[in-house]
Amino acid sequence: MYLDIHAQPGAKQTAYVGLYGEALKIRLAAPPVDGKANEVLLRFLAQAFQVPLAQVRLCSGHSGRRKRVAITGSALSVAQVFALEPRA
Repeated sequence: MYLDIHAQPGAKQTAYVGLYGEALKIRLAAPPVDGKANEVLLRFLAQAFQVPLAQVRLCSGHSGRRKRVAITGSALSVAQVFALEPRA
């Protein structure tokens, strides 16, 4: 599965906070330097989707807030992990 992420680095704690347009907005408890925020994001998603870190890959957005992440092998859906309500 592919996820569109709007990352907000420099937060007090790493957490999903809602939708930002069509993207999942995730606050990251890491500064946006030397790839630290990307690393925290990938670890957060691996834990949330209950997969090894090797199954989470940053596809695009390495240096921006808008990112695309691929997750393989998870039995969980985005709606299950982030308790998203279906759109009408």
